[in-house]
Amino acid sequence: MALVLLLTASAIVGSVSPEWANERWAQGGPLTLAGLRGKVVLVRFFTDPDCPFCSATAPALNEFDREFGPRGLVVVGFYTPKPRPRPVSVEEVRRTIAAYGFRFPVAIDDDWATLRRLWLDRASGAGWTSASLLIDRRGIVRHVHPGGAFAKDSPDARARRDYAEMRSAIEKLLEERP
Repeated sequence: MALVLLLTASAIVGSVSPEWANERWAQGGPLTLAGLRGKVVLVRFFTDPDCPFCSATAPALNEFDREFGPRGLVVVGFYTPKPRPRPVSVEEVRRTIAAYGFRFPVAIDDDWATLRRLWLDRASGAGWTSASLLIDRRGIVRHVHPGGAFAKDSPDARARRDYAEMRSAIEKLLEERP
């Protein structure tokens, strides 16, 4: 399964990211991808704290936002309810944001329109909904974490490796000239 996920992720690397579809924001925003040109953007799709992958990745997202935000990284979260799309209230999403300690902008993707547009419909066989996309200053997808967790202090070697890869990719993009 890991090989299939890797192949689906690489299918969109190097392509222009479509604009996201969200108009409801629980925190920060409204933002557009076009409005963030010139910044490096880390998009993460997440759900409630009972998702072990989302909970494990939240500290890394907060760390990246804190450490790299001043250098031009913008972390943008998209709340996607599980196990399938359903209407959610802003208050429900804000409780989840507070549980994770997120300070960065978070959009509500309760119909999964952005998840589909940026990930599920673009990468053949993409199954994970907890994916992350790293988009460069020109709007090009440069790195994809196809799902699951990336975490610096995880007992899982894959999550630690994925954290190191994401961190390295962020640093590389921030070093590139705008």
